[in-house]
Amino acid sequence: QVQLVESGGGLVQAGGSLRLSCAASGSIFRFAMGWYRQAPGKQRELVAAITSVGTTNYADSVKGRFTISRDNAKNTVYLQMNSLEPEDTAVYYCNGVVQRTGERYWGQGTQVTVSS
Repeated sequence: QVQLVESGGGLVQAGGSLRLSCAASGSIFRFAMGWYRQAPGKQRELVAAITSVGTTNYADSVKGRFTISRDNAKNTVYLQMNSLEPEDTAVYYCNGVVQRTGERYWGQGTQVTVSS
């Protein structure tokens, strides 16, 4: 079992930046990691993902503005969010998947609110 704990959310004005962190209780070396978000009344959606070897992919809506990265030595994944827009307002969740088995873990979420 691995526990994921997100931090770094908050209230920011449009155009601002935030950096989310996801700290794991154990090694994430073999995990594909991702950030998802869920806005009120909407389904949870993938924002960004990074494989165990560092390959990344992004939702079209955040390409060029968000960057996902990982530090396996610290068992931590980051989401740098720049040029934030009110439409980015959501609860952001960290997700980890063991690539070999498909076992999936979720964090508890962190609120990001972007004011216009």
